[in-house]
Amino acid sequence: MMFNHPPKEWGPLEWLVAAVVVIALVAGAVTWNSSRPGPCGDGLEQIAGECVGVTDHAFDADEKTKSLIKAVADENARVEQGWENPSGGKARTPYVRIALMMPFTSDESSAMTGDMIRRALAGAHAAQLEANSASGPHYQLLFAPDGKDLSEWKPVVDRLAELTRDTRAPLVGVTGIPSSTTETREAVAELTRRGIPTVGPVITAASMNSRYFFKTSPNNEQFAKALTRYLDRYPQEKKGLLLWDSREGDVYSQNLREVFDRHFGKTYDLKNHNSHYIGSSGDDQGIPRRFADAVARICRDKADTVFFAGRDQDLPAFINRLAHEGGCDRGGGKLRILKVGIGLEPTLTSADAARSLHRANATIVDASAYDPAWAKATGEAPSGFSPFLARFKKIDSEHELGAEPLKDGYAAMYHDGFALLASAVDRTYGEINEGGAHTPDPALLPSTKDVYSTLTISTINGGACTGCLVGAGGTYGFTGPGENNQWAVCKPVPIIEFPPVARSDDKEKLPLYRTYRGDKAKSCPS
Repeated sequence: MMFNHPPKEWGPLEWLVAAVVVIALVAGAVTWNSSRPGPCGDGLEQIAGECVGVTDHAFDADEKTKSLIKAVADENARVEQGWENPSGGKARTPYVRIALMMPFTSDESSAMTGDMIRRALAGAHAAQLEANSASGPHYQLLFAPDGKDLSEWKPVVDRLAELTRDTRAPLVGVTGIPSSTTETREAVAELTRRGIPTVGPVITAASMNSRYFFKTSPNNEQFAKALTRYLDRYPQEKKGLLLWDSREGDVYSQNLREVFDRHFGKTYDLKNHNSHYIGSSGDDQGIPRRFADAVARICRDKADTVFFAGRDQDLPAFINRLAHEGGCDRGGGKLRILKVGIGLEPTLTSADAARSLHRANATIVDASAYDPAWAKATGEAPSGFSPFLARFKKIDSEHELGAEPLKDGYAAMYHDGFALLASAVDRTYGEINEGGAHTPDPALLPSTKDVYSTLTISTINGGACTGCLVGAGGTYGFTGPGENNQWAVCKPVPIIEFPPVARSDDKEKLPLYRTYRGDKAKSCPS
């Protein structure tokens, strides 16, 4: 091909224009690529093979959890549409966000089992549906996976802090935090530094304290006080053994060991009667669940009371070893295995566990945040339990939540963790918008500082209760900024025996212990 004229040489202006065009194209490509969801979906990134981050969309998790995650994501989408584009001529409904920060995948050493994850998520979703059925702001429940061992919390907290500055639909709080570990302690401290109110639904280590961290469960000190009353009623021979998890970094087990030693060490001579094992939760630190020494000591010393300072998932292996240990004659007395926790993990009450306990002539005595009898109408349930139960049964019928999904108490307590934050938001929203009588459009939405301020307003004065949480786990509240390190006051602590011990000369039923108030009449709301 022949040119009629020689091609024009580019001057400085032409080169500048070309450079600008190239930069714009590159920037557009980068922006487009960064907006595309990765293998985990929108808002999440893959770290060490797990999806980590914050999202309101469905994402890849354990197979049995997918349908429940989708149900929450669908509700989140409905809430957003109720503000952005309501159907049927309805008024726009403002909304805020609460994040569920916990693992959404599991394996043999993870902080939560697959069943725990599903039950916790179902409980929080029940609270979300309850809150969205009422007047006032609606709620998105954000997924905030931080790794199966809770170690990937830093990018999650960074993103949560960004969302608190969203004026359209701000993040107002975080719940979840399933386990007392070094990682969760660091995460809670950082959430406090960022000024984000956080609720631990199932945290029990008494040392897990931070200014913005509220706990709806009893702590190990309160559990021990409830067990003290039980042992005062049924002392037996006071021959004890302290069995403790020696795994490093497990704040829960370390704190429980200290609490047991402080409350029962002298009476049961635990300094000279103790054994340890390596628990199965967390990074590999040796072969877990070795209980030969503990069983030998129980047999040798004819112990009648074991103080178990470990996690529920390790207890079946101990009971099984105890049941199959030959030649163990403890003199015919029943062995009590004392533990604390949110409820009774179903593996502890299975037919196999019942047979092993019978063979070992043992019973589990659990100081608990939840009583399985409430769901069977064989126990006096809290007033807030019935509406929770109705919603939870519907969720259970639509999703696979595992056998006896209420027994371990996770569903009830995760419901209360979300409900506590939503209750504080509703109270704040009503006040700053003049009770809703003259709500502006858009309405004023509370910030994290507003919600924190509301949470620290004392709700319990004597036996009266103003603004208390009427939850699935009881009617309880808090007593002011920093009081009791933001642990719930008047939370019921039932004592559960499995199998129940038959006593022909049993006295009247033990009065229900309430955190920080004991069992004094009229010291707590009914």
